[in-house]
Amino acid sequence: MAVGKVTFTKAERDKLAQVLWLLNWISVVTGVILFSLGVFLKVEIQKRREVMSDQEILYVPHMLISTGLVACCINFLGGKICYDCADSRKFLRWKLVLLPYIVCTFFFTCCVLVGALMCYSIHSQLEESLFLGLRNAMRFYKDTDTPGRCFLKRTLDQLQIQFQCCGNGGFRDWFHIQWISNRYLDMTSSHVVDRLRSNVEGKYLMDGVPFSCCSTFSPRPCIQQHITNNSAHYSYDHQTEQLNLWRRGCRQALLDHYTGILQSIGLTVLLIWLFELLVLTGVRYLQTAMENVLRLGDPDSESDGWILENSLAETARSNFDIIKNLGKCYQVDDDPNINVPTAAEQEVPSHRVRIPVDSEHPA
Repeated sequence: MAVGKVTFTKAERDKLAQVLWLLNWISVVTGVILFSLGVFLKVEIQKRREVMSDQEILYVPHMLISTGLVACCINFLGGKICYDCADSRKFLRWKLVLLPYIVCTFFFTCCVLVGALMCYSIHSQLEESLFLGLRNAMRFYKDTDTPGRCFLKRTLDQLQIQFQCCGNGGFRDWFHIQWISNRYLDMTSSHVVDRLRSNVEGKYLMDGVPFSCCSTFSPRPCIQQHITNNSAHYSYDHQTEQLNLWRRGCRQALLDHYTGILQSIGLTVLLIWLFELLVLTGVRYLQTAMENVLRLGDPDSESDGWILENSLAETARSNFDIIKNLGKCYQVDDDPNINVPTAAEQEVPSHRVRIPVDSEHPA
């Protein structure tokens, strides 16, 4: 029994072909949207590449870009096919092409769905990339004289100001790294020398943060030095008072930023997938309906269209049998118990020709 069987008149087939022609051109626009979303996501990731450990997550925008280009090509061809399929004589040109086209479009539609799911499944990889990237960038914050790292201080300062964040997971992350260059330390000061010697790795650590961690909403001047020393500031208690620093870490801030972008892109791609699935279903109905018209031989007669000619189980079983038979065709049997006929046995026995004897004239 056919799945989704629908009977079409000639007028309905013509109307279906016209609607599919229009939908395919709209799908070309959706392909451009997919391409644009991929480019936008790639640019957003590249803007923060200094604070990401690797660029493996770029496979998501690359997937969207390639899918968008393929969508433009496939739907442009689909529009031409649907325009010609309104006429049964022109349909003959595309009859052999339609089934491979539908199969390719089906796999392309699956790729669109995969692209939508990838936008939601990249969260853990993105978080790990931001964690490692921010940790390395904070370590090189002080290396303003080192080629290749001199821009990291400005990058982190702009990042903390723009996203109103501080450190990797919080402002205390700055306490565990030396973020002041030795160039700006007074090595003649006993305080500086004692602090360098007190650390195993010889780093100048202190309970302070860069100026970009200061909150602009704080009513009092920013306290960025001696944050945990209550006696260093008037009327100050770091355990009870709300510090005038950004409380949120930059990893969480960037993660929320990219998660919002990815969720919006994923929802858009999912809607495009549903639209492409609708177009694919319509093209399948048009193909089967026009093929039945050719079988009937009357272009003005009614014809049936369907998604699957047989039930889903029968279709799966027949395809499995086809694959199984193809495997048997190339199978070589190496069983030693099989008796191979000898050359004498393979000879075809000659047929004796009996010559009739004339009874009246014996030999």
